[in-house]
Amino acid sequence: MMIHDVTELAGKYKKRKRVGRGVGSGHGKTAGRGVKGHSARSGHSKRFQFEGGQMPFFRRMPKFGFTNAKFRTEFWAVNLGKIVAHDDFKNGGTVNAETLAKAGIIRDASRDLKILGGLGEGDSALKVKLDVTANRVTGSARKLIEDAGGKVNEIGTRKDRVRGVDRNTDDRTPKNLTKKLKKRAWHKARAEAFARGEVLKKK
Repeated sequence: MMIHDVTELAGKYKKRKRVGRGVGSGHGKTAGRGVKGHSARSGHSKRFQFEGGQMPFFRRMPKFGFTNAKFRTEFWAVNLGKIVAHDDFKNGGTVNAETLAKAGIIRDASRDLKILGGLGEGDSALKVKLDVTANRVTGSARKLIEDAGGKVNEIGTRKDRVRGVDRNTDDRTPKNLTKKLKKRAWHKARAEAFARGEVLKKK
């Protein structure tokens, strides 16, 4: 008999391992599962990267590469109720980052200003006229201010100005197509052409 005759059939009819058959089975009293614990129970499963509860390797590794977290817009968010409750604005007036900082409602004008529509408890309408100039004004805040006879000038954030978005109109679609928006428009046009049975190619 040659070695290739042996290895051709070796392992073909391997007897399966029958666990849980006691100490005489050759697989131990606990059937290879150890003593108690999560892994000794039926239905046990764990992720392949689980390391027994210690800090996983991928979390210990230093992270590097691009992130746009530092480009996010930070706001000073102020409720209308807090503004009109202040002595400087209880009879109305001009509301912007400078006047709010002077009143001590926000710390300074280093961040963009966002006006929210929250009023005091029990109040459902604004009772004074406010001339508001802010980077962002929520829809509810705009309605309360305009219903009270005030004015809203929403100047937008840096991102809005780059994209050419006028937030004082109902049409807030970007007028300046950036590289990302051009790509999005191209994919939309290609999908519409595909639905018509056409193939759109880049010029």
